[in-house]
Amino acid sequence: MAGTKKHGLGKGLDSLIPDKATPLQKAEREEKKDGVTIVKINKVEPNREQPRKVFNEDALQELSESIKQYGIIQPLLVQKKEDYYEIIAGERRWRAAKKAGLEEVPVIIRDLSEQEIVEISLIENIQREDLNPIEEALAYKRLLEEFDMKQDEVAEKVSKSRAAVTNSLRLLKLDDRVQQMLVDEMISPGHARALLSIEDPDKQYEFAQRIFDEKMSVRDVEKEVKKLQNGNRPEKKEEEPLSEELLTEYASIEESLKQKIGTKVRIQPKTSQSGKIEIDYYSAEEFEKIMNYFNS
Repeated sequence: MAGTKKHGLGKGLDSLIPDKATPLQKAEREEKKDGVTIVKINKVEPNREQPRKVFNEDALQELSESIKQYGIIQPLLVQKKEDYYEIIAGERRWRAAKKAGLEEVPVIIRDLSEQEIVEISLIENIQREDLNPIEEALAYKRLLEEFDMKQDEVAEKVSKSRAAVTNSLRLLKLDDRVQQMLVDEMISPGHARALLSIEDPDKQYEFAQRIFDEKMSVRDVEKEVKKLQNGNRPEKKEEEPLSEELLTEYASIEESLKQKIGTKVRIQPKTSQSGKIEIDYYSAEEFEKIMNYFNS
């Protein structure tokens, strides 16, 4: 009697069930210790909108050698996309890990808004002093324009003074060629700020080249720019006396400002073309209210 052919179950039930795992799931090796997951490095990509664009190759090589010896100590912060992980923080570590020949990297996966991603990327780079002055200024500009933030809000987010954020943004008014010299460290941010008062782009660039060639100090630049401006300043015309009509108009504006701001305001004209405005405040709350009014 011929024996009945038996079908073994050696392959198990898995052989009868199609593998429906996504590419990302296949790329993950779950190690949920402290929320860290190990993923294939080729499934991780940088965020194209991250503030930092320039990476020092010598510093990357040093980090790569360290990673070869000790591994990646701090996991990358990423978010899931359709078929890859996008880096929120840690692109420098990712680049060094690729140089070191790693096939997997430790990551922490988060689901964040676009604004949160920009903020985290900016804060990480600023804390590590990894951004050049123009990258930093562009990141501030993006927070202001894309996410409708005010300068004092940006300053609070990145733990900087409002003046520091303002001075950073002013660098974007420089001629593009001068901005590139700043990126290339041919001039310093102090040199660059001193050049802002030169309005002609070509003259600004020529002066920047002179700073580099002559190794000028910031103080020297400030003196030279002041001389240049005084030399181009037209002779002062005799100022007309303040008319009664103009004084009445200033008084009306003064009263209007008092009503809107809620504190004492004084307009003190020196001539028909110049003068000063004084605003009093008597508490931190009043000062904040005044700043909010002018920033709105």
